[in-house]
Amino acid sequence: MSGVPVRVVLVPGVLALLPSYGGLEDPVAELRSACLDAVVWLGAGPRVVASPQGERVAAYLCGEVVSRLAPLAPQPPQALVAPRPPGRGVLVVANGSATRTEKAPGHLDDRAVGFDDELRAALTAGRPGAVDADLARELWADVDGLVRLAQEVDVDPASVRVDYDADPFGVQYWVMRMEGVRR
Repeated sequence: MSGVPVRVVLVPGVLALLPSYGGLEDPVAELRSACLDAVVWLGAGPRVVASPQGERVAAYLCGEVVSRLAPLAPQPPQALVAPRPPGRGVLVVANGSATRTEKAPGHLDDRAVGFDDELRAALTAGRPGAVDADLARELWADVDGLVRLAQEVDVDPASVRVDYDADPFGVQYWVMRMEGVRR
């Protein structure tokens, strides 16, 4: 399937996106909106590259997109969940360090900001696999999906769009859209 165009969306696997973790106020409203917009752009039936926690988040986002689009669609909802042709869409669930502040899940690590800056630069340059996996583990960064993506897809750096870039809760989250070709 070499040379098949593919769209890729990167979202964080933050459990706060799931309704079961919600409260009276939505602490991740801006992040949720960016994730849903990006998944709509990706299209129905993407292949998911994620950890088990990330798979839960991906399933929620994909289901939410289908339920929101179903009333607007002239065809039956089943058509919205039909898989796209192979290789057309990949939803990657990953995030940067979780050690950016004292209250972060992994507590403060002075290397976190530099690590995240380097990872952001690699992502926007179309090099999702350019990450120090050992340091990522030490900084509680979930990057396995990015490494797997880099083995399968050549990302066009001109196509990378950053929809969200922030570190609420001391964890670096990105929502990005990318286009490339499957190797």
